[in-house]
Amino acid sequence: MAVAVLATAGTLTLTACGGGNNNNGGGTTVSPRPTPPATGSFTGTPPSPLSSAASSAVASARASASAAASSASARADAFEASVSAEAERANQEAHQRLANVQGRGNAASDVSLSGIPRAQVNDLQAAHVNIHNSTGKTANFAVQVDFRDPDGKVVETRYVGAQNVRPGQTVHPYAISHQPPQPILKPEVAKAERY
Repeated sequence: MAVAVLATAGTLTLTACGGGNNNNGGGTTVSPRPTPPATGSFTGTPPSPLSSAASSAVASARASASAAASSASARADAFEASVSAEAERANQEAHQRLANVQGRGNAASDVSLSGIPRAQVNDLQAAHVNIHNSTGKTANFAVQVDFRDPDGKVVETRYVGAQNVRPGQTVHPYAISHQPPQPILKPEVAKAERY
């Protein structure tokens, strides 16, 4: 004899199907209809799916707004933290090397800047510093990049270093501004020294 079990609203119903050995010609036994649960002990109301979705959307929007409100300086620090410690050491050395350089330096013609899409650098203002070693021997470079506002005033200076650049090699470190995304700043090579 085959037996099927059906669960409905917390009540178990068994249905027996007659087999070939049943003398009564096969019959079906059905239990009475289930009774609804007693709701007298329930408290409160469960949240509707719509209000739960709305609460989640509001929380998500608040989190997004909070993340977007972070300062440019904090984003710049986070991005630069991903740069190796060796690059940071080279940048510090570049600052020291350029302190006593008069004029634009001996490598200004070997250095240029190119833009970087903001999406690649967390919406920061940044530039690739293209340093080309045009000499016949390995050299180190120190570069000062000034960021100017729309009036031409220098609002920030960054230092970039490149170590052990081989003859004919071009390297592309970053110069990253810590200023807010607006107004748009224009980076320029102020000094470049090969040593």
